[in-house]
Amino acid sequence: MRMSASPFVLAALFAVVGAPQASGEQKTVCTITVNSPDEKEAFRRALPPDKYRFVELVERGRADWLASACRAGVRCDVLIISGHYDGGHEFFSDRTDAQEFLPVDEMERVACSDSCPGLFSRLKEVYLFGCNTLNPEARRSASAEIERSLVRSGHSRADAQRLARLLAERHAESARDRMQQIFEDVPAIYGFSSVAPVGPVAGSILSRYFQGGGARDVGSGRSSGRLQSAFTGHSLAVTRGMSETDPRAAHRRDICQFADDRLSPAQKLGFVHRLLDGEMAEVRLFLDRLESHLASLDATARQEPSIARALDEIERDRAARERYLAFARDADQPAVRVRMLDFAQALGWLTEDERRAELGRMIADDIGRNAVDAAEVGLVCSLDSEREPLALQPMELSTAQAGRLANVAVLACLGNADARARVLAGLTSSNDGDAEIALVYLQHRPIGNVDEVRALTAEIARMTNRKAQARAVEALGRLAVSDRASLEALVRMFPTADSPAVQVAIAGVLLRADRAALADPELRQALIERRPRSANGTDIIDALLRRIDAP
Repeated sequence: MRMSASPFVLAALFAVVGAPQASGEQKTVCTITVNSPDEKEAFRRALPPDKYRFVELVERGRADWLASACRAGVRCDVLIISGHYDGGHEFFSDRTDAQEFLPVDEMERVACSDSCPGLFSRLKEVYLFGCNTLNPEARRSASAEIERSLVRSGHSRADAQRLARLLAERHAESARDRMQQIFEDVPAIYGFSSVAPVGPVAGSILSRYFQGGGARDVGSGRSSGRLQSAFTGHSLAVTRGMSETDPRAAHRRDICQFADDRLSPAQKLGFVHRLLDGEMAEVRLFLDRLESHLASLDATARQEPSIARALDEIERDRAARERYLAFARDADQPAVRVRMLDFAQALGWLTEDERRAELGRMIADDIGRNAVDAAEVGLVCSLDSEREPLALQPMELSTAQAGRLANVAVLACLGNADARARVLAGLTSSNDGDAEIALVYLQHRPIGNVDEVRALTAEIARMTNRKAQARAVEALGRLAVSDRASLEALVRMFPTADSPAVQVAIAGVLLRADRAALADPELRQALIERRPRSANGTDIIDALLRRIDAP
């Protein structure tokens, strides 16, 4: 298990206050090595020790390693971060025993809080050795409800389109955007726009770069064309940190209203309230941060007088409530609509009964528009996974609506037994879409009844479409079948199966089955005589034979 970051793990991060460095003074290269040391060591070998001092900020087995560096008075001129990057949340190691990692939210928190003046106040360069660390692709987009909301609030269609584009750009928050926000005013930030070379590969490229005179560029605060040339073909990118004059600086200040630990929880709730009183389009784009902030307030915190007052003021704001719910009901994506309803309940704007009513309305609306797809089936099936059953009012489908298995599956998710039988039958359908719906449904409502397993196995045995039959057998295997009669039926199917794909699928199910079900000597003979002649599937047949022959 990774060690959780304490509140002080990054207490020293990204301050912008500090004395200028004297000319000729030894530069400090700070390293955060959560994965490979190869990049750091390439720098260390190339840079003369009388001019560059290396400080590894990670202290193995210690959670507050950056806070420790802050207390020690370390001041970095160059920062090297080596770690796999998940595209938005953290730098981490590929070693299963590693405990150290670097959360981006914590980097953002300390960058906004200015809580440790000095550590990174004089940074000239940052090197981010991880995939997608400077990927410019937007992580968020403004969907159609954003523009509709702006029109409802009084904007003309043309203005709404223009503002929606501006909001989309402002809230895109690509990996590059976040690094620019965190490393404010840093002249050169290096990273990768897609897949990055790491470990020995990156170390080797850096060594060649330094052999060509690259050491002169380190710590200069200038973008190095020589370094970019060295990584040609490896998506190396360079940018600079955001400044106060950047058009996105106002957005950074808004982000800091959530992240700045100098602000009290009540002050942060005051900012939340101001957002809720503004454009709902902006609220939608801040939803991730709004959810996280409210979730951070446990029951004890909510009892504190200042927090309780702030929450009460929001709860009593009926005008904001009505505008918010109108936006939520118009959301294009059902998953977003559900999140917005959950957030409304957390604010006290919806009771549990009112939330259920809103969810029922959403489901009925989507069925009425024939808009239900496999993703929404999974969403509806998961709605009560951590709550009491939804217990929505029974729904009736028209003849046309009942013709779409996705609509039927929604009813099955809500507990309709007849609908469940229809969906299970979809697993043996020759229609790929229906089979997908059935698979999604079964991920959330698996078969636990032996009669259902036997009926499904018998239906699979009668199928004539071999492609669909192979898919159905594979799906049956995902259900971890343990019923002896069903497994014996599959054993009987193998010798008569005239499709290699079906045979391979059957072998896959039997390989995970109880060995007692494999005792039929005719199965072993059939595996040898009727196995697929092509290379495809040979390994799994061999594995099944080895399992049968094992003592």
